[in-house]
Amino acid sequence: MPVQLALYQPDIAQNTGTLLRLGACLGVRVHIIHPTGFAFSRKELRRGGLDYLDLAEIVEHDSYAHFDSWRRDAGGRLVLLSTKATDSAYTVTYSTDDVLLAGRESAGVPDSVAADADLRVRIPMREGLRSINVAVAAALVLGEAKRQSDGFAGLN
Repeated sequence: MPVQLALYQPDIAQNTGTLLRLGACLGVRVHIIHPTGFAFSRKELRRGGLDYLDLAEIVEHDSYAHFDSWRRDAGGRLVLLSTKATDSAYTVTYSTDDVLLAGRESAGVPDSVAADADLRVRIPMREGLRSINVAVAAALVLGEAKRQSDGFAGLN
């Protein structure tokens, strides 16, 4: 299983559409964990996803419990992107069974979800700043995970 991306109850349609576009371009399956903070529809996602939405592999989960059950059955390692993590996203080792989880733009993930993570990573940034946009953060970490795990196999 190649590296996959999961979005925990995303709040902003443009960020979600952007990450679906990224998934389409890189051949990465994107899991959407409901509920979302917007009406989850092609119309809402169009601005960020443009005409790439039909090319994106989207898997919807009606709850975190449903997603977590799928992930455990699939043998995926849950890698949480979190500003609270101590490990840099650039000093850990990724593998093809990783599922990168990005939290809500407004609140991240609940402590119970963070506790399920097999690995928690952060993007190093300047002191005193809160966070990077979730779409940008997910792209940065996904790029590193793909570089390490499959070298962007099959892409030109």
